[in-house]
Amino acid sequence: MRLGVLGGGQLARMLAIAGHPLGVTCTVLDPSPEACAGPVASLLVAAYDDSDGLDRLAAASDVVTFEFENPPAASAQRLAAAVEVHPPPGALETAQDRLLEKRLFERLGIPTPGFRALDSQAEVDGLEQLPAVLKTRRMGYDGKGQMVARDRGQLAGAFAALGGVPLIAEQLVEFDRELSIVAARGRDGRTAAYPLVENSHRDGILRLTQAPAGGVTSDLRRQAERAVGLIADQLDYVGVLALELFQVGDRLLANEIAPRVHNSGHWTIEGAVTSQFENHLRAVLGLPLGDPAARGRCAMVNLIGEPPATESVLAVPGAHLHLYGKAARPGRKIGHVTVTGEASLEQRTARIAALAGEG
Repeated sequence: MRLGVLGGGQLARMLAIAGHPLGVTCTVLDPSPEACAGPVASLLVAAYDDSDGLDRLAAASDVVTFEFENPPAASAQRLAAAVEVHPPPGALETAQDRLLEKRLFERLGIPTPGFRALDSQAEVDGLEQLPAVLKTRRMGYDGKGQMVARDRGQLAGAFAALGGVPLIAEQLVEFDRELSIVAARGRDGRTAAYPLVENSHRDGILRLTQAPAGGVTSDLRRQAERAVGLIADQLDYVGVLALELFQVGDRLLANEIAPRVHNSGHWTIEGAVTSQFENHLRAVLGLPLGDPAARGRCAMVNLIGEPPATESVLAVPGAHLHLYGKAARPGRKIGHVTVTGEASLEQRTARIAALAGEG
């Protein structure tokens, strides 16, 4: 079986690694000859909208998927004319635009923070409900392309400061915590949902995931599974889909979706019966889905900027180190550590966080 991946970053790398035991060979397309998936997959170096590169990827693949949501939707559509593409290009288009995403939630009856489109500074100035988060409708990730406006003075010049592109204003929610759910949907419409996890962010970047999240009632889990299932069904989705959520009391509000394997699901490599990467492969290749159950409690710590010493990480019992082969750079995700085992999990996770500069 041959899988093509649009994008050659760490998610493509982990997909390729998960594919090796299944006999799946991966070809990735990425503009950079240094793409970190290159050492474990065949690498085609081309721009995401390069027609020759896309045609070469299609010819080398039985199925094509993508590892992030920002390649041009037209590229996914070109690929789909020559080879199966999962998730479908329509899901990519929806996830690329925060306004389309929020309208999808609204149409499906999934609770979400209040929102409105802003297409000019005049519309920004007319914003009535503050505080609010102003976000570019497209291309923002890890806290980029957004700002918080708590008073009217902060609205001045905001449209230009965010690039002079269409924006969405979202109600700033005083949430209890951030949660996410990752689910895999197969070609037959069957869905395997992983447990809800709790996420901690700083500067817009995920720093820590605790899995499964503590204190999750059956009602909260039902809300999350219903929401992600409705979205996947509506998009005729095949593959792994992540839904980020705010918990406010006993309610969940949908924040955004990611049409791919997700950072908050990295814990599943060691912490679940079947990892999100293997289940994504199973789904898009038409294979039976694996068991998404957690093996026990665990935690995932992102490594941002500079990696800690390998020997220091591995000296912590139950620590599983994943380095992505990426050059160190401030604010860049260069790896993660999953900490498994019930005994003293919090203390061991704190040790890893301290090594990662998060203590």
